[in-house]
Amino acid sequence: MVGARHAQAFHADVDEQGRRLSARERERLLKPYLPPTPKPETSHSSAAHKSPLFQHKKRVRPAIRHAIHSLIFTIIHVFFSVYIRLREAYHAVVNQIFTVLYYHHRTPELIKKDMKNLSKVPKHLSVILQQSPAGGDKDSLETLMNDACEIAAWTASAGIPVLSIYERTGILKHSLPHLHRRISRTMTSYYGEAAASKPTISLRAPHLPSYSPPTSPEPPTNGDDADGHVHHPHLAIMLIDESDGRQTLVDLTKTLAEMAQHGKLSPEDISSELIDAEISESVMMEPDLIILFGDQIVLDGYPPWQARLSEMFYVQDHVGGVGYHVFLRALYKYGQAQFRVGT
Repeated sequence: MVGARHAQAFHADVDEQGRRLSARERERLLKPYLPPTPKPETSHSSAAHKSPLFQHKKRVRPAIRHAIHSLIFTIIHVFFSVYIRLREAYHAVVNQIFTVLYYHHRTPELIKKDMKNLSKVPKHLSVILQQSPAGGDKDSLETLMNDACEIAAWTASAGIPVLSIYERTGILKHSLPHLHRRISRTMTSYYGEAAASKPTISLRAPHLPSYSPPTSPEPPTNGDDADGHVHHPHLAIMLIDESDGRQTLVDLTKTLAEMAQHGKLSPEDISSELIDAEISESVMMEPDLIILFGDQIVLDGYPPWQARLSEMFYVQDHVGGVGYHVFLRALYKYGQAQFRVGT
């Protein structure tokens, strides 16, 4: 243990007479309390005293273990690769068979015949369209227009009164008159120029006025009225995009919070029924069936509130885009589905 006198001299840097200590004197003062300096050993003596625990050995077990792991990984990888290729080939053949056997030939009677055995059809059908990564914006818009026109014709022929088309960017919403003319021409190619069963069309988008020209009125019912005029079937088309999803919920939440703060609405009155009524009025009603023309479920920003209880359909390993066989299989899947909604 360091003595009090030495400790005081070392910390104060002066001796008992008050003389300032030099660096060498401070080292001499501290040296009795330092551990002894180890003696250098020769290489021969260090090798003789080295423990066999630290000697290098050729280890065989880790190499064998690594080889076994690599072999198992390769076998699993090959197995799943073969499985994926066989599955893709099977679905490609099945999709091609459906495409050949069930083709509409732009004939509404054939589409109605395909729907004849269905126990039920959705009252509100929704589809999700995606822009093609290949090509420019003009080609993508043209493809979206063609897909929307074909789906509208299939929906009208199937007797579904409401169709909602979701496209994330909202490019279709900015050309309602042009899209209406394109859909009307497609309907003419399906039904003929002056067919009595040719449906009328109206286009609508949230926060935009409904587009329904005088030649395309919105009749309340089908059939003949008291004056003998024929009421054509009507197809209401709703165009929605990403801004009509989560942002609508955010805006509605802010509005209800401000109304509750200003006393215009009681917090007890805010319920899921109120939210559902407000969103249905501002955006759209909840669809019965959502069709994705892809090989997996990617909602891509689809309004979440409207997709709570909707049936969703997609075709595994399908890369052919919008096709009538996917549309038909979705309706058959919906017709066989059992809905069990809890209370």
